Amino acid sequence: MSVLINLKNVSKHYGDFCAVKRIDLSIIEGEVLCIIGPSGSGKSTLIRCINYLEEYDDKGIITVNGITVKKGNNLKNIRKEVAMVFQNFNLFPHLNILKNVMLGPIRSLKVSQSSAKKLAYDLLGKVGIRDQANKFPYQLSGGQQQRVAIARALAMKPKVILFDEPTSSLDPEMVSEVLDVIKELAGTGVTMVIVTHEMSFARQVADKIIFMDEGIIVEEGSPDQIFDDSKKERTQIFLKSVLKA
Repeated sequence: MSVLINLKNVSKHYGDFCAVKRIDLSIIEGEVLCIIGPSGSGKSTLIRCINYLEEYDDKGIITVNGITVKKGNNLKNIRKEVAMVFQNFNLFPHLNILKNVMLGPIRSLKVSQSSAKKLAYDLLGKVGIRDQANKFPYQLSGGQQQRVAIARALAMKPKVILFDEPTSSLDPEMVSEVLDVIKELAGTGVTMVIVTHEMSFARQVADKIIFMDEGIIVEEGSPDQIFDDSKKERTQIFLKSVLKA
């Protein structure tokens, strides 16, 4: 498998504060990467740099499928290949669920109305809410809305899906239904980068895990390496604190 996403010396400053510090990272095509770490460690900032929702510092470079992620015309092409699922769903409240999923393919991929409608129904079925197609976002639970957001991301037929803590805004009983959908996607070959606080989920779904703290990658490895044989004391302290319950 080839490298699909490559980060070299990537940093992100907000004034004098450095949220992400000199990150080097390669993500293989088809890989599921989970990013774990304490709040404020730079996890979300890092993945937002991948599709340039955050403008990273000039000395670094990010490439996606060989295209450099920088200001300019390339961004439109990159964002066709890199979809994102946010913490807070970001659905269009004035559109029903079906039209929320149809919009991207029609506008960005120039898909016909009929083809976009068929695709949307298929994807809503895939995430288990085809029967909700004519409802509006406010009529759905948080877990259902997040599944719509995942269907909307898939509708763009991306090479990569970025998940920014996709369950953090959900009530506890709704978390598992969203994680189950993501687990199913993990076997389809789409490359996924997932920021998550759900440790058992990360262990089950990830091919590789990175642990971040204070803007740097402290440690990376397979789930077994990170959870059972971590080499860094900071990783061990973090895992002990979050797994003690």
